[in-house]
Amino acid sequence: MDALSSLLDGFATALTPINLLWAAIGVLLGTAIGVLPGIGPAMAVALLLPVTYGLNPVGAFIMFAGIYYGAMFGGSTTSILLNTPGESAAVVAAMEGNPMARSGRGAQALAAAAIGHFAGGMVGTVLLVALAPKVAELAVDIGAPDYFAIMVLAFIAVTSVLGSSRVRGLASLLIGLTIGLVGLDRMTGQQRLTFGSLQLADGVDVVIVAVGLFAIGEALWVAAHLRRSPPEPIPVGRPWLGRSDVRRTWKSWARGPFIGFPFGAIPAGGAEIPTFLSYVTEKRLSKHKEEWGKGAIEGVAGPESAASASAAGTLVSMLTLGLPTTAVAAVMLAAFQQYGIQPGPLLFEREPDLVWGLIASLFVGMVLLLALNLPLAPLWAKLLRIPRPYLYAGILFFAAVGAYAVGGEVIDLVILLIIGLIGFGMRRYGLPVLPAVIGVILGPGAEQQLRRALQISDGSVTGLVNTPFSVTVYVVIAVLLAWPLLKRLVTGRRTARVG
Repeated sequence: MDALSSLLDGFATALTPINLLWAAIGVLLGTAIGVLPGIGPAMAVALLLPVTYGLNPVGAFIMFAGIYYGAMFGGSTTSILLNTPGESAAVVAAMEGNPMARSGRGAQALAAAAIGHFAGGMVGTVLLVALAPKVAELAVDIGAPDYFAIMVLAFIAVTSVLGSSRVRGLASLLIGLTIGLVGLDRMTGQQRLTFGSLQLADGVDVVIVAVGLFAIGEALWVAAHLRRSPPEPIPVGRPWLGRSDVRRTWKSWARGPFIGFPFGAIPAGGAEIPTFLSYVTEKRLSKHKEEWGKGAIEGVAGPESAASASAAGTLVSMLTLGLPTTAVAAVMLAAFQQYGIQPGPLLFEREPDLVWGLIASLFVGMVLLLALNLPLAPLWAKLLRIPRPYLYAGILFFAAVGAYAVGGEVIDLVILLIIGLIGFGMRRYGLPVLPAVIGVILGPGAEQQLRRALQISDGSVTGLVNTPFSVTVYVVIAVLLAWPLLKRLVTGRRTARVG
């Protein structure tokens, strides 16, 4: 009942005219940016982060929530229409959505995606309301060894599930941890990797890192591979679903949230895994197996619902533990820090208006997303006619303005360019960007928790594993690391038996 009454108070905050306006603007901007090729939710939030500096925290995060969900739907739109996923979670949408579009059923694919996002977001947010306060209550008793173990789990999980290899994921993580070391040591005050520059004494701002790695890195990568003739968009028409489509998709919409939410709430790398799991599940349960690969609508509805629920799940670990499990959550965590707010177990007690207003705005944002994007889908297709040189020139401009607005220092632009070149190099050699962002965000905190745990135990390494919770987490880490080897052994034995 406490959660329900707090949620009602949150609706009182979210439904004020000004906050409704910020939610609508967020959904509109998020979809407009997310619908452009190669721009996902993380880049959308990073690019629009400076826009919210003049807002109060409640209005800013309500706008962020709209940007987040709007950009996710926008990424699915380009995935379906152009076979160009706006983000990694939208890859699965292209597998069945693009064949539907090529066969003249793009309208139905977009409608299935929009309603899937609505259903997944609604169910996921209900689970967020039910579980987040309980997780926060349990998290109050978590000590330094437990926090360090959780952060190590986040590092291992994010490097294990992203990229073409664990080595590349680990290399990306090390890049992020190195950038996170720049500045003054929090405990001793000693300068690290500042090269004698006073401007670097405060470290590299997370916003600059996110914008550099995502926006600048992507723009440089596209510029290096730009082709003169951009792909022609596919006509969308008016989005609608027939009765037969609804009969085929409603179970997929219902199953998706229960696959997506758990993966979003734990450090498992975001929506990529649950969308693929949802696709596989729907394919196995489908009665129309002959359509798969040619445009099965269940292959759009289920994964999109799972992706939206996963987005709600990421807010559980971010709000209650201060742990970002996706790149978008990492950028939003940076935004919390810009306002001097630290997400964690006490956030629900210290900032109840902000937290519950944000959660209530998720429900509002889902309704606005559905209401705005069903009729506006043809317009998003026309936006894709913008020539790519103009598109990415605009991205570079707004990225530079945003980076300069952070501190008002010219050196921020230099750092932005350097990090952008690093992002370009990471794409060139197949290194995933997310582990680097997670390393920048969590690296300093992990170091601090490690040193606190060692201080408490007088330097004994056993101080890192002196609680049941930390031991459990390290067992999970061991399973994650050993699973590929165990899988190979089992597969090898089965092959030998068959042979």
